[in-house]
Amino acid sequence: MKKIYQVLPLCFLLSCATYYQMNQVFNQDFESGNLLMAEKILEQNAKAAKGRAKFLYFLNRGTVAALLNKPEESNIYFEQAFVFGEDYHTNYVNEIGAFVINPTVIEYKGEDHEHLILLYYKALNFLKMGDREGALVECRRLNNRLLKLNEKYKREARYKRDGFIHNLMGLIYDADGDYNNAFIAYRNAYEIYKNDYAEMFGVVAPQQLKLDILRTAYLVGFNDELERFQNEFGLKYIPTKSEGGELIFLWNNGLGPVKSEFSINFSVIHGQGGLVTFNNEEMDFSFPFWLAADDDPNDNLSDLEFYRMTIPTYRERLPVFNEATLWVGEKSYPLEKSEDINQIAQYSLNQRMGLELGKSLLRLAIKKTAEKELRKESEGWGAALGALNALTEKADTRNWQTIPHSIYYTRAALPEGQNKVNLQVGARRDSSQLHQFNFEVQKGETIFHTFYSMETIPRRAYSY
Repeated sequence: MKKIYQVLPLCFLLSCATYYQMNQVFNQDFESGNLLMAEKILEQNAKAAKGRAKFLYFLNRGTVAALLNKPEESNIYFEQAFVFGEDYHTNYVNEIGAFVINPTVIEYKGEDHEHLILLYYKALNFLKMGDREGALVECRRLNNRLLKLNEKYKREARYKRDGFIHNLMGLIYDADGDYNNAFIAYRNAYEIYKNDYAEMFGVVAPQQLKLDILRTAYLVGFNDELERFQNEFGLKYIPTKSEGGELIFLWNNGLGPVKSEFSINFSVIHGQGGLVTFNNEEMDFSFPFWLAADDDPNDNLSDLEFYRMTIPTYRERLPVFNEATLWVGEKSYPLEKSEDINQIAQYSLNQRMGLELGKSLLRLAIKKTAEKELRKESEGWGAALGALNALTEKADTRNWQTIPHSIYYTRAALPEGQNKVNLQVGARRDSSQLHQFNFEVQKGETIFHTFYSMETIPRRAYSY
């Protein structure tokens, strides 16, 4: 018994630490822009590639490699993450363990948006390497993912379609000269922004997307669609002949939310025949569970009268900047928000909060039942199990924490040849950043460039 109580402080430290805190050193280096050291830490922790959070390890390796301008290496890790998602199978032994201990005993399978954004990174890496066919393969993979996501959820008010991903597919098809598929992808994106994103995430269809719909409808001869969208957008498409090329500039802004946990206090109401109801009036939660009826009328679950339970939540990391403008000579191109990953993550978790609560309360009921039964044999061992149950009770705080907070983009016309392009991040001159780029474009060519600014202290920005 003494040894058990000696171990409890260590269990307490491990149980209280979130996934972010357990990777504090890596996070500090990554957020401060010390990417070489962040990469070294990941290399030293290579055993994580076989652990229960291997999916996140591959995502972090891929992200860091991309920011260090290693697109080929980056795609190796993102491909491993993709294959993990494709081959993932539920381990029912671990699922049972999650109800006995906590959900961290299960392999982290990833959030829906994480599986999509990793393919976004892969496609951009292929474009960086000049492999447009490889980028198109990722487009087809993205489309398959989206179809599965749409089949997965039947309710309307769920994140099951992604406007930005459809828009991205359109941009890549468009750059490849496949205007028919580009138009279809753009049209799908617009419908999702209009019917889903505006209400769920507060993100409306970018103006550039509307212009691309009109242009591709004209190019493929969809005159009825062109007229319909001109009327809907209040825009008139005027064909122009380009003498140069175009630049698709994407801005990965800030860092996505961090999963944490918060506590909910429940009171317990005992009913007849083993019925126990966990109740929280403040949040209007009421969950009934059937426990084994007690043979001893003098024995009760009085220690269940009040209980504090932890469930996952997201902590937003606000980006330092919320707007940026691209300048080509005297012409400006504002970057428009096309994806708010923070909002998607928050919304998705809120939508399944009832399921999270149900799982946590079922785990509580199982633990408390086991504790009660052990107390019949030995009060000391029962108390020890109760303490251990309390210490191992925690929410699953794992998530992709090197993902952007939000994604912006614009399309800019570039004269043929060498071009100097400026990016102004921030609206005010006294607090904005200015970044300069040189691009060489051929006539009729579309080039892609991604800029990543991270909300860290000190703040750093990287381009690849």
